Amino acid sequence: MLMDLELLQLIFQRIINEIDIGLHIVDENGTSVVYNNKMKQIEGMDVEDVLGKNLLDVFTFAEHDSTLLQALQYGKTIKNVKQTYFNNKGQEITTVNHTFPILKNGNIKGAIEIAKDVTKLERLIRDNMNKTENAKYTFDSLIGDSPAFREVCEHAKRATRTSSSILIVGDTGTGKELFAQSIHNGSQRSTGPFVSQNCAALPESLVEGLLFGTTKGAFTGAVDRPGLFEQANGGTLLLDEINSLDLNLQAKLLRAIQEKTIRRIGASKDTPIDVRIIATMNEDPVDAISAQRLRKDLYYRLSVVTLFIPPLKDRKEDILPLALHFIDKYNALFQMEVKGMEDEVSEFLLSYDWPGNVRELEHLIEGALNMMSYEETIDLTHLPFQYRTKSQTKDRLQKHYGYEFFATLPSGSAPPLKEQIENAEKYFIQKTIKKCDNNISKAAKTLGISRQSLQYRLKKWGIRPDQER
Repeated sequence: MLMDLELLQLIFQRIINEIDIGLHIVDENGTSVVYNNKMKQIEGMDVEDVLGKNLLDVFTFAEHDSTLLQALQYGKTIKNVKQTYFNNKGQEITTVNHTFPILKNGNIKGAIEIAKDVTKLERLIRDNMNKTENAKYTFDSLIGDSPAFREVCEHAKRATRTSSSILIVGDTGTGKELFAQSIHNGSQRSTGPFVSQNCAALPESLVEGLLFGTTKGAFTGAVDRPGLFEQANGGTLLLDEINSLDLNLQAKLLRAIQEKTIRRIGASKDTPIDVRIIATMNEDPVDAISAQRLRKDLYYRLSVVTLFIPPLKDRKEDILPLALHFIDKYNALFQMEVKGMEDEVSEFLLSYDWPGNVRELEHLIEGALNMMSYEETIDLTHLPFQYRTKSQTKDRLQKHYGYEFFATLPSGSAPPLKEQIENAEKYFIQKTIKKCDNNISKAAKTLGISRQSLQYRLKKWGIRPDQER
């Protein structure tokens, strides 16, 4: 019994959309007639953007004509050709294609293209090629005088004398890469490359090629390309979040470190390397080993020197110096002249637990300066919204300013941030002028701003001093 034609079409349509490879078919005029789900994913397009439209009206080709159009024009089969082009949003796409003409009675009636996406691999390799020799931090960049912090800094400085592997352990945001760069710049390898790679950001299928390199012909679209180890030769390779690597790849990494050689994918011989490995983790190595996220033998090989970076909550003495450092940093970036913080802000910073560590503190200071106009010091009203709504901060606001608005914010809802800041600023100016008997100079001094800045605000909010008599 012959299968119903409509059912057969449904089956073929289902197969076309389920296969894990891109499929694009054009007719003899270059108009797209078949475009499957995988191709949509590769090219970041919708079906309606492509079907029924001419190829050249949708895509832009960087160097040569489209392989589909070449098959149409010359009637030849093209295999394993890498093609870089742009979709209708201007996004770059790189594929390796097999392209075939569709022939009927010797006449070309269309063309079929089967595409494999290598966009991510191309981008990863290009980005990592640009990461070499970019270590800008030194030990002078490390801010902190707490005993725990000074101790780990001293151990890091001692580690600059050798080329032994180093494992840096610390919570997210504690500054592990700053330590790694400081060690590199303080060592004899400082003139060599510094290559950094976050292992958690790598697709598993691409990691080995990126680390060890590839040889032409090893797989479809493969070319001779050095991996991160070869790029870092003579310098330092930082592997961030080493515990996110697959265990099998960790075994190959261990061999490379021990043998001081690597073998590119598809190569028949080893390549000697001279690289110092610095690895980082954001969890206790014992926990990672127990949970089988880290090989025990790799841990022993990496942890010749182990540095434990203390979280910010355990080094309270460093919070205010760090805050002042970030004020100076963003003063320069934003062309501002903020001189410091009010006592209430300092108290809040010292009482907060800082789950995001130094990175969170930096973001808070940056956010506060974005909320300021001409003030010379950061007060509680300048803190980003998520900090001002914490109960301890609202209590301080009410106690210090007597401003009930912040203390009575309903949970889960609040006026827009801009409106809150404007209301608070207007309220404080009105109360201060009243307290200073409408003396503008005295009010400006009390508010910690210039007379000119206060006059600007009075005009901005339409406040007349005599209204407060």
